[in-house]
Formats: sequence, structure tokens, C-alpha cells
Amino acid sequence: MPGPNTSGPFFFGYGSLVNTRTHTYGQARPARLSGWRRAWVHTDLRPVAFLSAIPCTKSAIDGLIAEVPGADWAALDDREFAYDRLPAQGTVQHDLPSETEIAVYAVPPESQHVASPRHPILLSYLDVVIQGYLDIFGPDGVDAFIRTTDGWDAPILNDRDVPRYPRAQNLNQSETDLVDHHLDRLGASVVADGQ
Repeated sequence: MPGPNTSGPFFFGYGSLVNTRTHTYGQARPARLSGWRRAWVHTDLRPVAFLSAIPCTKSAIDGLIAEVPGADWAALDDREFAYDRLPAQGTVQHDLPSETEIAVYAVPPESQHVASPRHPILLSYLDVVIQGYLDIFGPDGVDAFIRTTDGWDAPILNDRDVPRYPRAQNLNQSETDLVDHHLDRLGASVVADGQ
């Protein structure tokens, strides 16, 4: 069977980009990035916390790679506007030809701040991420996502009723229950959205 026909570079997504309901990039497939973890951070460019990749030599994170046709990065760079796009080929395990160009987005270390009550994690964003990991990697993948992400002591703003995350998705009851189970297990601080 011939391998995939690649005509552009790929990105490695490790948060909301794992949820293919949030984008239309093709040839999406599971992959693993070595030498990185995830962390909840915020920057002065965004009002809430979000996920970033953090270098960590003893860690690897599962995610999704997908093609950027014609190397047209403009739309993805706009979506990931608070991040730097960094080369990641050689650190990603995947089923594509070894020379495939792969990039990962990460917040520059000097721009990262700890999440706080003024800059919480949006539950609508976390829902999207966990839904994506459940779709691609199953319940074990969700467990691995939790284990390889730092910053769970950050407050989580319950905005499910009126989602603030622009690519929010509808979750079914079992997906919602799974998110809530993990937050309970983590002892996470979930706060009401006062708008």
C-alpha cells in the first residue's frame, strides 16, 4: 500500500488542534512529540490561560499532525497568534516520510505567565481538548493528556452555558462526565462564570 501523498508541511497539535471538529486540515493522524510537556500558561496577548508546549527532555506528548497545504501558514499562524512556530521534525514519531517538515507552536518562555484568577482556564476550551483526545486516543489518551500537562492548580472558569472559547463544541453527557471526573480527581478549582 503506498504511503500518504504529502504536498505541504505538517503541524503537530497537542491541545485544541487534536479535536478535528475545530479545523479542516487534512491527513490528520496521531503522532508523538518527544522532549516536550504541556502547561497551562497565559500571556499578555490573551485574557485567559491556554496550553503551550514546554521543553522537557524526560517527557513525550501525544497529539495530532495534519497537513498545511502549500505551506500556507497564514490562517494557522493567526489562530495561534500568541505562539512561536518552531521546527519539530526529528522529534515527532509519525507514519510519514522521515523528511516531512513538521512544526509545533509554543509560547516563548519570556512571554509565559502562570494562570491566575484573572487569567483562568476556560472550561469550554478544556472540553474541546479532552473531546479531541477521547476521539483520537480513547480514555487512556485522556489520562495521558492529564498526566503530561502541568498547571492544574489554575482556576477553571465554568463557561459551558455561554462558551467564551471561539471554537467551543457540544459534548454529549458521557464526554461531559469524563471531563468533570478528571477535574474532581485533580481537585481542580472550578469557578462560576459571572460574565
